[in-house]
Amino acid sequence: MSKFDEIRYFHDHEVNEALGSIARDPMMKALMSFTFPGVDEQVWLEQFKEVHSISDFQHHFVAHTIRQILAKSSEGLTTSGFDQLDKNTPYLFISNHRDIVLDTSLLNLVLLESGHIMTASAIGDNLVKRNFLNVLAKLNRNFLVQRGLSLREQLKSSQNMSEYIDQQLHHENRSVWIAQREGRTKNGNDATQQGVLKMLAMASGDQSLTDYFKALKIVPISISYEYDPTDSLKMPQLLAQHRDEEYIKGKNEDFMTMLSGILGQKKRIHIHAGHVIDKELDDIAANVENKNKQLQAIAQVIDDSIIKNYKLWPTKYIAYDLIHNTDTYASQYTEQEKQLFIRRLEMRISSSDAISKEYFLTMYANPLINKRKLEENQF
Repeated sequence: MSKFDEIRYFHDHEVNEALGSIARDPMMKALMSFTFPGVDEQVWLEQFKEVHSISDFQHHFVAHTIRQILAKSSEGLTTSGFDQLDKNTPYLFISNHRDIVLDTSLLNLVLLESGHIMTASAIGDNLVKRNFLNVLAKLNRNFLVQRGLSLREQLKSSQNMSEYIDQQLHHENRSVWIAQREGRTKNGNDATQQGVLKMLAMASGDQSLTDYFKALKIVPISISYEYDPTDSLKMPQLLAQHRDEEYIKGKNEDFMTMLSGILGQKKRIHIHAGHVIDKELDDIAANVENKNKQLQAIAQVIDDSIIKNYKLWPTKYIAYDLIHNTDTYASQYTEQEKQLFIRRLEMRISSSDAISKEYFLTMYANPLINKRKLEENQF
């Protein structure tokens, strides 16, 4: 038994048996019918028998699924910054988080197609309670973030995960993807939780915080969807916060959100890889002594990169102008784009629900507002 067994993804020698265990699951049939429309079930069942590694599974099946998702529910994926990364170096990608499945799946498709090292990716164990999803996640090199633990168990789990991430980067030569915060951003404000950085630092041993973070080779990732396919699904939680009420998820809410994210219309998508955080860590080491303040400063560096490199689609400008009843950014979108966005708003939010409408628009406008603030602060 390894201490990582509770959270790790499958070893290659386990892959064939694990895939066989879910091959005839109705959800697998639905997934493969989507990926390979018109192909007889027996064809891919036979092909599954030849899969003996995660790499086999990702190359021959998962990549095709993601390409189909892009073809059917988007107007294409563009990227920037990846040409600045070394193809043989493992990186810790710290990303803003908008979609449960797609954020990391799209990044890995980019890494696969550009010849970079693909990631081991963190996923909350609450999202993979169903056996099929649990096995599929581990076949796709996801490791589990354990949720709902007592404070003492949480500390132990965080230590374990920190060591696992360190092992992946420094011993397995494997890149790692982790969201900048627990859970998806619901309001469009991309902000790194210090708790995530504290967890990462737990494996630092005798190294200084900044030296250890340099060794992690952190690359901030900015992912931007023109339309958020789960935009209206985020409203109930925002309304609960507005009313200062506890939000309790529905039984199948996470699963339905995953499906909506995969199948819902996203229009254009852009992913930017920031530069490796390095010199900034030297500056923090030289000017900030307190460890908590160092963590704050590192979080700020990550946030600034994500916000600065976030692609502002027309929907962000439209939402801003609608909230403020202005045409400040009218040059950034067409009248047709504006009418399409208004139509989307009307279909998803009741005209009598002014609070939800405001939250919906603010969610789209906040990346623009945050980028403006960042630019103002730099001058």
